[in-house]
Formats: sequence, C-alpha cells, structure tokens
Amino acid sequence: MTRRHPIAFPARQALLEAALGAALLLPGLWAEAADYPITAEQKSTAQQVAQAGVPLSELAPNAPDTYTVKPGDTLWDISKLFLNSPWRWPELWGMNLDQVRNPHLIYPAQVLILEKVDGRARLQVAKPVDGGAETAIKLSPTVRSSALSRTPLASIPLNLIVPFMNEAIIFENDELEGAPRIVATPADSVLLSRGDLAYARGELGPQREYRMFREARPMRDPTTGEMLGFEAAFVGTAEYIRQGETRTTQDGKTEIIPATLRVTNVTQEAGVGDRLSPVPPREFTNYAPHAPQALIEGQVVSIYGEGLTAGRNQIVALNRGAVDGVEPGHVFALWRSGRGVTDRTDPSRPVITLPDERVGGLFVFRVFNRMSYALIVAASLPIGRGDRFASP
Repeated sequence: MTRRHPIAFPARQALLEAALGAALLLPGLWAEAADYPITAEQKSTAQQVAQAGVPLSELAPNAPDTYTVKPGDTLWDISKLFLNSPWRWPELWGMNLDQVRNPHLIYPAQVLILEKVDGRARLQVAKPVDGGAETAIKLSPTVRSSALSRTPLASIPLNLIVPFMNEAIIFENDELEGAPRIVATPADSVLLSRGDLAYARGELGPQREYRMFREARPMRDPTTGEMLGFEAAFVGTAEYIRQGETRTTQDGKTEIIPATLRVTNVTQEAGVGDRLSPVPPREFTNYAPHAPQALIEGQVVSIYGEGLTAGRNQIVALNRGAVDGVEPGHVFALWRSGRGVTDRTDPSRPVITLPDERVGGLFVFRVFNRMSYALIVAASLPIGRGDRFASP
C-alpha cells in the first residue's frame, strides 16, 4: 500500500487542480489552458507544497537527477521517472510557481532538475519561462538555445482515449432497442464501407451526424450478477442526407421509403440491423489524475472490444460509477486475488490462500451512473474480467 503524504485530502485535491498536470486538452484548446484560472486557495496550497516537497522515500529507485522534456512526453510518463506514485506529481512540482507563471503548463525542451535537501525532494525547471520566451541556461559547457515548443504536455496520452470519449457508451437501459436502424443497403451488400449508402427506418431527428452501434449487450456485475447497464459496440458514423417518407400509390397501397444515410467512417463491420444514435457534442474534459478521497473498490466487468484479457493502454469497463463516487481522473490500483494452493510441506496438506498482488493501475476517463471506463496505465499481468481494483 502506498504511503500517504501528510497533506490532507482536501489540500491535495486543491493542489491537483492547480498543478502542472491539471490540463488534458485537445489541440486547439491549449490557448484556453494558458488563461486557466488559479484561485488564491489553490496557489496557497501549491506554495505550501513548494516549501515541503516530497519525502525521498516517495522517489522512484532510479529517479534521474535531470531530465529534458521531449515532444510526445506526458506528465504521467515523466512522473513515473521520478515517483513511485505518478499521480502525486503536483506534490513534487508545486515549487515551479516561481519559475513557470502558469503551473498548468510545461513544455518540451525544458530541463527538469531533481533537488534533494533535508530528506525532501523538489523538482525545478532549469529554463525559466516568461510569456513563452526562453532564457538559455548553461548546464554544461554547451549552451542550449533551441526554441520551446508551444504545445504543453498532456496528463496522459491523448490518442489513447480521445477515440473513446463519445464512442464508448454504456446505457442504463437498452435504449438502442427502439432506436432507428439500418434496414437495407444498395444491391443488398452485406457490409458497409466508408462512402456507401445505407437505408434506415425510425425516428431520425434534425441531426446530420449519427453514430452506428451494434446491438447492445448486457453488462453484469462479475460477483453479484446484477444488471449494471448495456454496452453498445461502436461501429462507425453516418451522415443523414435524405429523409424517408410514407406515401400512397395510385392503387391505394401504402409505400414506405426509408431514409438515406452515407457512411462516413467505420471502425468495424457495419451492416443491416445496426442502430443509429445522434452524435453528441464532443466532450472536452480537464483531467487532474488523483486518488479518490474515500476508499472505492470494485471489479473489471469487461475488456472493451473482443479481447478476453487486456494489457497496458487498453480500455476496461468497471462496475463502479458516479453513484459510487467515481469521477473522471480517478486513479486506481489493479489487484489479482491470491489463489488457493495446497501446502505440501505440511503433512495435513491444508489449502492456503496466497496474498493478493498488485498487478497494475487504472486511469478513469469516462463515468456513467453505475459504471465507468478506464485506461490501463500499467499492467504486469494480463487483466481480465473479475480482477479487482481499489483506491491506490
């Protein structure tokens, strides 16, 4: 179990909101991050941590003395170099307030220096930044003067979760059962590809863009069997180009003309029977990875996609959601329950249970009422349905 820093949880939360890793934004929104508001309370908390740093015992065994930030780095990756618990980076980086005017931002080409004084560690930025201008500092006989990138680091790899922000969906009820559906394809094609036309029936609204989903499957708690929701596998998107109609022919018969859509993207096989749902506004969330304030435990319900097990950088569904206190940005430890074995050294051959072992970590990025989706950020063993997670 990771030792907790003496700062109280509310203080840690305020710091997390004011820390370098608070922004996880898409390209084009970085300008907003530069003006991200910092409250007096957040700044005060960060200054407290700046004075304290973190205990040396919290440092990773091979933490480097210096590190040059590279394009493609994330705050999580860098923090893993320095800390045993990467989500605690604000406690290490709070002291940057004197050097980086906005503690939400850190850039490629900056040089980070690990300072150890009186049993505490602090992380300093070797290149002061003021309004984006770089001041070269001689760290060796060579002076570095390359321009800093204007793209700050993200908290975790954007490319791993952005595709799932609106595509990975859990419905509380089987809402797709009565949703508009694809009923036919030109020339009776079995599968649909990008650019193909598709014909649909159902209540299509004024929206122009629709997501296509495979029939939803029930999601049950691995232990209790309780129904938690319905997961709909995303198969692609389509543009609504012509509405359907019902008309009467000359001989008095009713003729049904389905609506027409054009497939704009497919991620897996799409075809007749797939359901349609309007594309919602894209969700942009400022993530601040942090441990829950209260103990939360649960299990992995499923692996997103067709796999039976998952590893690092894959998505899993959890049996805890908003009603259980889960929120975007929560970090959890993954545990493998100890198996029962026979003690063959004992003449009575008793069955003993081995200790639970920590096998990885999760980062929650999407929360529903009773379930949530999380990215596996570390895994020493394959992760499967029923594996346990808990507050780190």
